[in-house]
Amino acid sequence: MKRSAFILLILLICSLTYGQQLPLYSQYLYNKFLINPAVAGSDGYTSVSLTAREQWVGYSGAPRTFSFSWQTRMLKKSFILKQTSIKRHLFRPKSDGKVGFGAYIFSDKNGLVQRTGFQAAYSYHLWLANSTQLSFGLAFTGYYYKIDEKQINFEDPNEPWLNNNLRRGVFVPDMTFGVYLLNAKYSFGFSADQLSEAAAKIGGPGYKNLSMSRQYYLFGSYDFNEGTSTIIQPSFLLKMSEQFKPQADIGATYIYNQGFWAGLAYRTSGALIANIGVKYQNMFFGYAYDYTLLEIQSVTYGTHEITIAVKFGDNSRRYRWLDRY
Repeated sequence: MKRSAFILLILLICSLTYGQQLPLYSQYLYNKFLINPAVAGSDGYTSVSLTAREQWVGYSGAPRTFSFSWQTRMLKKSFILKQTSIKRHLFRPKSDGKVGFGAYIFSDKNGLVQRTGFQAAYSYHLWLANSTQLSFGLAFTGYYYKIDEKQINFEDPNEPWLNNNLRRGVFVPDMTFGVYLLNAKYSFGFSADQLSEAAAKIGGPGYKNLSMSRQYYLFGSYDFNEGTSTIIQPSFLLKMSEQFKPQADIGATYIYNQGFWAGLAYRTSGALIANIGVKYQNMFFGYAYDYTLLEIQSVTYGTHEITIAVKFGDNSRRYRWLDRY
């Protein structure tokens, strides 16, 4: 039973720390939908993205995250003929193109803990002015939460942890809400994840439920045009839970001719992040490297993250001022 209590303590510590309960992303600027459902369809494109992240490569049990996402917008596909009072004929869209949809599947493994699931999102977009858009999003999330029993060796064959619910896996449903403000020069977003603070039943009557605390994201960026083809984009991402101190990513990205970007950021938990990416036709390739400023860096090869994305609808479906990734 001492071993059971020890394992329970480790799981609780891993699950309650921010970085362990939800995965980190260093290239969130290039797929904000992963942290905010209001982003779904906000740029008018249909996008498909794949992200793979290996944290602390070379360190056993380090976090490993994969996600595959899709998002789109129901745009103005057809028109109706309308006659005005001055006998002019105008074409009006049947739909204002205000609704967006998105979904992604993910796998997140951190030591003994594994989360595998999906998210389905609905978004609604409003124009505040000719070039400023306000979006709202709501998403349903469901995932299996379990431990990897292959990494545990028990001397007692009757050990309760060999037969409890957490070893077999429990399904955890939850909700996410987001708000997103988008302009040709700036973007800001806020989202709240794990709204219902769903609990996973991890054992018998002797064990309490493991509750998933709410997580909050606040991000923003602003474009400074340096000439006709160069943009300097400072950005920030603030992450926090209801139980721990906030963590922030603060950085800047250099963008050239809408087809190449390179940036640096500092994470207050103790890391430097470098990212680089290119656009080829309607495909986007991004890479990020995290250098940890903690002692664990001496026994790892750093953290690596790769993003591959494809965007469709670059001509007839896109909005006039949203012409880049």
